[in-house]
Amino acid sequence: MWIFAVEYDFVIVGAGSAGCALANRLSADPRHTVALIEAGGPDSSPWIHIPVGYFKTINDRRLNWMYRTEPDDGIAGRAIDWPRGKTLGGSSSINGLLYVRGQPQDYDNWRQLGNAGWGWEDVLPYFRRSESWEGGENSHRGGSGPLSVSRSAKSWPVVDAWLKAAQACGFPYNDDYNGENQEGIGYFQLTARNGLRCSSAKAYLSGIKNRPNLDIMTHALAAGLTFDGKRATGIEVIRGRERQTIRARREVVLSSGAIGSAQILMLSGIGDAEHLGEHGIEVRQHCPGVGRNLQDHLQARPVYKVSVPTINTRTRGPLNMARIAMQYALTRSGPMTMAASLGTGFLRTRPELDSPDIQFHIQPFSADKPTEGTHTFDAFTASVLQLRPESAGEIRLKSANPQDYPAIHPNYLATRLDQQTLVDGIRIARRICRQTPVKDMITEEMRPGPELPDDDYEGLLDWARRNSTTIYHPTGTCKMGSDPQAVVDHRLRVHGVAGLRVADASIMPRIVSGNTNAPAIMIGEKASDMILEDAR
Repeated sequence: MWIFAVEYDFVIVGAGSAGCALANRLSADPRHTVALIEAGGPDSSPWIHIPVGYFKTINDRRLNWMYRTEPDDGIAGRAIDWPRGKTLGGSSSINGLLYVRGQPQDYDNWRQLGNAGWGWEDVLPYFRRSESWEGGENSHRGGSGPLSVSRSAKSWPVVDAWLKAAQACGFPYNDDYNGENQEGIGYFQLTARNGLRCSSAKAYLSGIKNRPNLDIMTHALAAGLTFDGKRATGIEVIRGRERQTIRARREVVLSSGAIGSAQILMLSGIGDAEHLGEHGIEVRQHCPGVGRNLQDHLQARPVYKVSVPTINTRTRGPLNMARIAMQYALTRSGPMTMAASLGTGFLRTRPELDSPDIQFHIQPFSADKPTEGTHTFDAFTASVLQLRPESAGEIRLKSANPQDYPAIHPNYLATRLDQQTLVDGIRIARRICRQTPVKDMITEEMRPGPELPDDDYEGLLDWARRNSTTIYHPTGTCKMGSDPQAVVDHRLRVHGVAGLRVADASIMPRIVSGNTNAPAIMIGEKASDMILEDAR
């Protein structure tokens, strides 16, 4: 038996990066009642809150949707895993903790596409409002927001050496890539404080769960929207064998991410009419862009064996693990406070570019698959990705059953520019690793390997197709705009349907130049103001 009310002013579907921010801001006014609905459970696992716990949660079906793509020609016909968070905090509870806003040009481009109010000067206040930056408040950073953002508390000799080698190649050091200028190399910033993860749930829900006007419902799978004509009136949810309709007096807000929000819309009859007809779904609103414009960052992962200790050997064996666990328990420090990557670089593959087009994730470990454990020898990974891919894929239904996962077609490396940029990124990774001091530590380029020289473009591209993988940034499937493929307008209202918005990374008309957690939280912050403005 459920004890929750069945009618609220606002119903938010998805307690991820954006949804938690929305729930906090909308329920701050006691006149509004708010329901926050999450398909996963509470964020009670200790591995969520220990920074290095992503190595555990990425394989936990209780916390991860465990999506998998369809075979993709762009990556040599492979199907790959797409982890997404299934708990309070969503993917911010299982991600690598990296805090990256993107470039001002990203948001100015959104505005130039016709989305008024989404330029850099428009969104910067919401980035600042959301964060508590350990470096203190300034014109670009916030100092008193709910989201704790800190500098990396951990360094590593091989990462330090890579950063010095990158500077020897002419790439500038940047102490704050989330400040005035993104370009340069440095250490990542983290959504963490005092050795603990700061997920969106930790930031926005932990102190307000007892608000009398807020109900948080877990283990509630969204089955589809309810309607009165062309107005969304609520959401039907499944919990075990029970179904219940949660009604919204004012609005339903989908914040279920690039996969979930698109799927819910299509299950509810909002999408391409022909595709919906294939599954016997009644068309409420022909909206052909739902599920399309899917963009993600694809990472190539060069690996170098080294003669100095890395995570690979420092964490091997029960004695090492016990020492590390004790260090964390006593001091909240050491390897267990590490993010998924330590060093980063936002660089240009061509000098004529206005801004960086590739990003590095430098990791003092290596693995065939991180979920299967690290290599037995010392090595580091110089992961590189293209920041603004042209290629776009789509999400399609496999059935009208909300418990069936949709088909994910990423369509990686479908354009010449995407192919060239990734190969150039691999070449830059090699150029940096040929500079001292990091070259003096390297004993072997394990991947791609010396049998593929820099001038073998086709060979390097083929290696990238066969070995690259997602870095977990799906976006764009409910894109914002006014063109025929747009799903929501500049105020995130679904075209042709009243009482319904989408607020998460799916609304990005183009993917941002970096990791997507910080922008998704910003979208939730900005959406809350627009919703409250319209409510008034």
